[in-house]
Amino acid sequence: MHKMTFKTPLAIAIATASFGLGSTANANTTLEERFAELEARIAAAEQRAVAAERRADLAEQGHVTTSSVPASSAPSEVVSNAEIEERLARVERQSSGEEGFSFNVYARSGLLLGEDRKSIDGGPYITPAGPLGGAVGRLGNEPDTYSEAVLNYRMQFDNGAKARYTTMLAAGTTSSNDWVGDDTNLNVRQVYAEFSDLPSFTGAFENASIWAGKRFDRDNFDIHWLDSDVVFLAGTGGGIYDMQLADNWRSNLSIYGRSFSDYPIINRENPGLDGESDTDNLILTSNNYFGNWQVMVNAMSAADNDERDIGVGQTAADSGWHTMVAYHGDSFFGMGEGNFKAALLHGQGLGAEVKGLGSNGDLTDDAAATRLAVYGTTYVAPQWRVAPSLLAEVSDDRFADGDRYKWATLNLRVANEITQNFEMQYEGSYQYMDLDPNGFSGREAVSGNFGKLTIAPTFKPDVGGFWKRPEIRLFASYTDWDAELNSYTTEDSFGNDGFTGGQWSFGVQSEVWF
Repeated sequence: MHKMTFKTPLAIAIATASFGLGSTANANTTLEERFAELEARIAAAEQRAVAAERRADLAEQGHVTTSSVPASSAPSEVVSNAEIEERLARVERQSSGEEGFSFNVYARSGLLLGEDRKSIDGGPYITPAGPLGGAVGRLGNEPDTYSEAVLNYRMQFDNGAKARYTTMLAAGTTSSNDWVGDDTNLNVRQVYAEFSDLPSFTGAFENASIWAGKRFDRDNFDIHWLDSDVVFLAGTGGGIYDMQLADNWRSNLSIYGRSFSDYPIINRENPGLDGESDTDNLILTSNNYFGNWQVMVNAMSAADNDERDIGVGQTAADSGWHTMVAYHGDSFFGMGEGNFKAALLHGQGLGAEVKGLGSNGDLTDDAAATRLAVYGTTYVAPQWRVAPSLLAEVSDDRFADGDRYKWATLNLRVANEITQNFEMQYEGSYQYMDLDPNGFSGREAVSGNFGKLTIAPTFKPDVGGFWKRPEIRLFASYTDWDAELNSYTTEDSFGNDGFTGGQWSFGVQSEVWF
């Protein structure tokens, strides 16, 4: 009789993984057929496991040959115990995702229509404060199709070291057409390699990993309901994660490069020597964790960026600094189950773009900005969950001497789980703006309020929690704002024909991540 020490868990793991992939290929397969397919795959996996056990038994006896096992499973040469164990271990690593190929996705797509049944402007950054980072609620307010596809390949070596290679493709469009041609913007957003569990790393580096390439920083975090990162560090460079500098001190160190777009050089002494240039902004980052606390410090340098012409009498910054203190809570503000995050950010010069670090070359030497971000999630009743958030910022001398921008967004997402596959989602957003560009780019000083209310019947394969996807939702949104905001600039949507506030929009949207 064969030993049954490993075949059943392994067979079930292999069959379950295979069955999960197969089930997505034919959505019309009945439940009975799917169970029959699962049983067949388990039986086949068990047969393979029995054959492997038999080869192991024969190997122990020292006489495995191509004639001593069935032709369907005979190895081409003598197989040792160690080789068999390594092959089985590799299969188990691949079935668990520790080794091999994996695929991750984020995607959203939907239709946003106004009262006249025409496409309408929208998006979380639709207000005059949007270009400054002033996001408003995204539910029932997104007119685009956006998708990310992340391809990973993981390797594990005999010495225990691990490696991962990642490529991320992303594309977005606001067109409703099936073939968008030049209207899309397919982009390779990440390409990097990361090594971990390196046996030669000891002491403070024992659990550290190193990386190089183009990537989003691993420890970025966001307020999903606003579609706004709290902090977003990205670019091309390299770094090291998870240095254990003390019992309660874990640290990351990295350097990122970002390229500002081409800009004209104005040679005021010799106008005939005008030209174009670009600038690399280097960001040196130290990201530190002390229990639930996070302390992030960034220094930035962009040589020659002060040659950029950003306005009469203005000098663009060629350096800057940025810091963030954040708390990652494991309860709902200490009042019950759930979670919350809170962060205070401040930056000077190039660091005054406090969310997208190093992404704005038009900031002045004297630019300063301070931002507060807070959000949390919890259940207030068995089928009711809530997620409040606050995002606010004040900045001075941002693009022109004497300019001042203040804005604050309050957002509340509420969901009522009605059945296993259906819930009602509600969202309310309010934003206050007081914007004084001091004449920058012909913009007018304005102050006022923006509000949005959304009702969204939502279908899911399985409800429960704010982080479960996929979902398909219908929605109706009512938005309104003070008329004064329509005069801020002619470059945004506010004040255009058909977009002056006090109107309804309708649509449908899917959102997926895995």
